[in-house]
Amino acid sequence: MSPGVRKPIPAELLEDTGSGLDYGTNPVNMLSDITPVDRFFLRSHAPTPQIESRTWALRIDGDGVHRAVEYSYDDLTDGFPVISVVRTLECAGNRRVLFGEEIGRTFEGTQWGRSAISTAEWTGVRLRDLLEPAQLTERVVEVMPESLDAIRARRPLPLAKALADDTVVAFAMNGEPLPPDHGYPARLIVSGWLGAASIKWLGRIEVSTTALYTPWNTEDYVLIGPQYPASGYARGPAITEPALSSLVELPWPAVLAPGRHLIRGRAYAGEGQVVAVEYRIDDGAWQQADITSPGVAGLWARWQLRWDIEPGDHELRVRARDDRGNVQPDSTPPNELGYNHQSVLAHPIRCV
Repeated sequence: MSPGVRKPIPAELLEDTGSGLDYGTNPVNMLSDITPVDRFFLRSHAPTPQIESRTWALRIDGDGVHRAVEYSYDDLTDGFPVISVVRTLECAGNRRVLFGEEIGRTFEGTQWGRSAISTAEWTGVRLRDLLEPAQLTERVVEVMPESLDAIRARRPLPLAKALADDTVVAFAMNGEPLPPDHGYPARLIVSGWLGAASIKWLGRIEVSTTALYTPWNTEDYVLIGPQYPASGYARGPAITEPALSSLVELPWPAVLAPGRHLIRGRAYAGEGQVVAVEYRIDDGAWQQADITSPGVAGLWARWQLRWDIEPGDHELRVRARDDRGNVQPDSTPPNELGYNHQSVLAHPIRCV
């Protein structure tokens, strides 16, 4: 167990990035549509705080409300209509190490391979239901959740996203109360957006009539580079969705025996929906993989293919398409912090 987190970190389930706080889901162990809690990836900016539900409160205030309101844990769990959504969370820095290998440099930040993505069933209350008693003014621009960890992580949302049907203040994960590392007593789930928007350990929600600026939308989780111009306080445009990407559920590199294999994987399109997955073996033609679980906006799709593999060294390439016409490219435009890598990967496979 790491001193910064509460749950066990078995090496066979979770990949250690070396930060002491961040652990990725081993792609080989994803198993079903929903990722079990014991292997759901962890991304935190500070150690997991110890919070008691009996003393916890969520306050909603700011110049965009007519009255401030405060909810206890019992208010949250028993006072509003409860919904459940199955949604994927992905860190914008996912595949940062592979991005660096692609362009020949090392990025600062958490050294993610392919493992900063997982999916859970989140149960809670729509954020808009909690905002309604505060009586929002007509001039509201942004809504900003704030965490109770040591650094008070916070990142604003436009009002429309805050009021969306599937923006949820969750108090349960996969049918059980939120584990401490995943946001207990309550966390936000912002469907289809980067994981940093789904603030854990909620303590306050500020409703503002002006744009809000924090380190998490001006200096970090922004795209920085010549083709990403700075604007106002921000060093570049703030990231909303993670990049369209696909994932093969095999070790990197993989070793397989000769013969027929069923190869499985995932593809994710943020607020879009994956509509096709194609694969290419070595220098062969692109072929259609079978989508076995199509997902929806904010939820990954699962795919599979059958391959009669022969002895030797091979490369398997996979690319996803979404319902907005986007296709995974062969390369990703560089940015200073190594975010949103979406390039088609050449997955190395040896058959012996």
